[in-house]
Amino acid sequence: MGGVVISGTGSGVGKTSVAVSLMARLSERMRVQPFKVGPDFIDPAYHTAATGRNSRNIDSFLMSEESIRSLVGHASAGSDVCVVEGVRGLYEGSSGDSDSGSTAEIAKMLGFPVILVVDASSLNRSVAAIVNGFKTFDPSVDIAGAILNNVSGEQHERKLLEAMAAYTDVKVLGYIRKDSSKALQQRYLGLKTVRPSDKWGADMLKDLTSGIDTDTVMEIAGRAPDIADEAPPPYRTADGAGLTAAVPVDDAFCFYYHDNLECMRESGIKVVEFSPVAGDRLPEADICYLGGGYPELFASEISANTDFMEGLKTACDDGRRVVGECGGLMAMCSQIVDASGNVHRMAGIFEAEAKMTDKRHGPSYVVAESSGGRAVKGHEYHYSDVLLHKSYPYRYELSRGTGIDSGRDGIVNRRSIGTYMHQHVLSSEKWIDDLIDGM
Repeated sequence: MGGVVISGTGSGVGKTSVAVSLMARLSERMRVQPFKVGPDFIDPAYHTAATGRNSRNIDSFLMSEESIRSLVGHASAGSDVCVVEGVRGLYEGSSGDSDSGSTAEIAKMLGFPVILVVDASSLNRSVAAIVNGFKTFDPSVDIAGAILNNVSGEQHERKLLEAMAAYTDVKVLGYIRKDSSKALQQRYLGLKTVRPSDKWGADMLKDLTSGIDTDTVMEIAGRAPDIADEAPPPYRTADGAGLTAAVPVDDAFCFYYHDNLECMRESGIKVVEFSPVAGDRLPEADICYLGGGYPELFASEISANTDFMEGLKTACDDGRRVVGECGGLMAMCSQIVDASGNVHRMAGIFEAEAKMTDKRHGPSYVVAESSGGRAVKGHEYHYSDVLLHKSYPYRYELSRGTGIDSGRDGIVNRRSIGTYMHQHVLSSEKWIDDLIDGM
């Protein structure tokens, strides 16, 4: 069992559409384990819909090499091939003078060859120059093939084929004709969200790569070392036996790392999913874990669900654990002011206003220290600001990132905490302990 990385020359070249389409096509005849490089929630949902297997995030800024390799081995057990979708351009990372946090670094860590997606719009010979530049930039990255996107017609295809044959030895695996109807829809935080059980996105894209030679893709993947491992998950668990966690999962609350939820279950916690947007009341639970998403777009539905809103406030007042990340933080405030200026009542755990703005915070990695002196890493990406109407203690001091207030994040009320920072279980040694025990 080997693997391959689908990367791009930059953002917007069609990498995600190509990766999801290939995953869907390969899954018709084998078991595909998907991965996503970087701190992303939306792309993995498409991967899961396309393959029927939970996609995992791997990120060399948030995770150690050992934990990445262990996670890939653990998640790949029982699969036939790993398909990793990169992030941004192949060599973009967390700094300008190293490959830290980049797709290239992940490819080298895993020993996986790379298939490069190139936007060929209005280009012919320049495509060969681009591919050669990427191949020679770091010879330790195995660029084993190229997929040329946005090819306008047969004449354009012929010129591209001539240029690639004349100037580079990188094999062209196929061409994708220009067709805007087959592009994944965009939303301001990235691609339009899709539920993992929703197959529309994958089915729509399946034909996108019909001209790609999947047999050669598998030959390339077979060059990678076998990394499958039946070892247990590479994250710390805790004794959560007998505890129940309420986790909202719908269009408003949809940003969760699969490994975080898996860690909760491996720790003995009963995870109960529900939909506030659909009108579900808050389940009886010891822990309420509110992920990010788009609560501002569904603020009317959430606000009208008084059982959910009042249940969160009661849980906090009773000293139970309520944890909100980004969108979850917004729902814990007194109100959300949406982009049109409409005010929607929220839970009121914090006397604060979450207001949508035109200013973007992130996407950015976060480096923090907790009030207990523990180092924490995460990421943030939001178009809202939280304006406090009462003073609350902060859990985190940030050396990198914005947070809620100029380098501070994680406001606390009793045992409840709301933060703009998303944490992955492998980016924080005691993530599960903090989730259960709080302060």
